[in-house]
Amino acid sequence: MIEYIKGKITETSPTNAVIECYGIGYDVNISLTTYSLLKEGEDAKLYIYEAIREDAHLLYGFINKRERELFVLLISVSGVGPNTARIILSSFTPDELENVIASGNVGLLKNVKGIGTKTAERIIVDLKDKIKVGDSTFIIGTREGNEVQEETVAALVMLGYAQAAAKKVVQKLAKENPNYKVEELIKIALKAL
Repeated sequence: MIEYIKGKITETSPTNAVIECYGIGYDVNISLTTYSLLKEGEDAKLYIYEAIREDAHLLYGFINKRERELFVLLISVSGVGPNTARIILSSFTPDELENVIASGNVGLLKNVKGIGTKTAERIIVDLKDKIKVGDSTFIIGTREGNEVQEETVAALVMLGYAQAAAKKVVQKLAKENPNYKVEELIKIALKAL
């Protein structure tokens, strides 16, 4: 499984980007949110979701793990495939999408191309308990702080702790001391959980 691809963006379009890594150009499907943050000729890191089908191996790339997590949640809903999930993520920022789902706003969700009332309702019913508004917005505003917290939460989830509880504890600890390294934050969070 590919976690991410880091390299130079050689081509972009609103739906795809080509990222060159060690002489290989990977064609990656992207959302408009990711597209708006990429620039041709500059280095980028795209978090990858691999969709392996009988007739194709497709890569979906996201500018951060949070957007990828939302994508994975969306495709877990019956009737929502990767392209539909990408359209949803192109229509809303991660914050907006979480608010739409948490508030149960079927009307706003069904305005997305290809989403009918039943699919919008299913998305909200299936994901409302999995999306916690505010939980995924990390307290520290720096990229490094966010990455430390994301890595810590991911490690705690892999150890069997609930994501919501892990995020809450990690945010609280990071607010108290924003200079923790991942290893330190994991050790302290384990004691707090």
